[in-house]
Amino acid sequence: MAPPHLMTLADLSVAQINRSLAHAAHLKKLSQPVLKPNATTTKLPSNSLQHKSIALLFSKRSTRTRVSAETAAALLGGRALFLGKEDIQLGVNESAGDTAKVIGSMCQGIFARVGEHEEIEELARHSPVPVLNALSSLWHPTQIMADLLTLHEHAHLFSGASSSKGNAPEGLPALPPLTIAWVGDSSNVLHDMLVTYPRLGHKIRVGTPSNPKYHAPSAVWDRIKEVNCEKGIFWTDDPREAVKGADVVVTDTWFGRARISMGQEHEKAQRLKDFNGFQVTEQLCKEGGANPNWKFLHCLPRKEHEVDDEVFHGPRSLVFPEAENRKWTIMAMFDQLFGHWKL
Repeated sequence: MAPPHLMTLADLSVAQINRSLAHAAHLKKLSQPVLKPNATTTKLPSNSLQHKSIALLFSKRSTRTRVSAETAAALLGGRALFLGKEDIQLGVNESAGDTAKVIGSMCQGIFARVGEHEEIEELARHSPVPVLNALSSLWHPTQIMADLLTLHEHAHLFSGASSSKGNAPEGLPALPPLTIAWVGDSSNVLHDMLVTYPRLGHKIRVGTPSNPKYHAPSAVWDRIKEVNCEKGIFWTDDPREAVKGADVVVTDTWFGRARISMGQEHEKAQRLKDFNGFQVTEQLCKEGGANPNWKFLHCLPRKEHEVDDEVFHGPRSLVFPEAENRKWTIMAMFDQLFGHWKL
């Protein structure tokens, strides 16, 4: 039996996405009593990873993804083995294919956070165990799962939610059809939004600078068309137009796909110039005509030029529940993909 892999949410059906979200909510509910001080129960919510090891193959540093993965594996009875770029031979004198064969012979799953998307595709081609994309240059599926769980948990904040009869994950409140605005660079987070939200009945309005380098690459558009999401997407170079009617406003780093290092200050300065006016603020959303009750999401870490303090730390912000939900959605995917080879 060939191992299942997950590179992007475009690989999953709507039913699979909803099933994984429902499982995440279920695991969260079962786990929280175990984690309380002086807990009266120590029974794990699942032991699907008992005696199993999951390789965290990270070539990029991480806070939320790493902590989520390590704690999730422990709650499933398993062990997460962190393998940073300074720890192993990958990229030094060993190929991704050989690395996948070796790690896959000793571990029961690979959770890989890489640079170029081709790296994780090569890992998956050669791995004898499931590979889950923790982040690549093109896609960030586990982030959008956390965002979706957060939105469902806060469905009561959106008008029409109480009467919505949408296709909700079992055990979670249904969401009304939402308008979700993206303001910023076309990053891996946006790309997984584009292949997911329209299939769930939501509309996406994207605001990026007009330069084509800030637009989604052709490989992403191919998947958008493959899952019939293009009609649910509106694209503009005006951030105010992007937030028109928005129920949720989302942004991310302006330097996600740009490899800016010391000595490349010109590129950084050019990007800051190109993104002038794209900072998410109360004024921007008021001028653009966002829903008066709009909410804010950000995958973190955040820079102030992306969103100001008033929004980020204010009542509109759901960023910290969103961050916590990285754990529960990753836990669900570990249980399904690594524990049972099924999503």
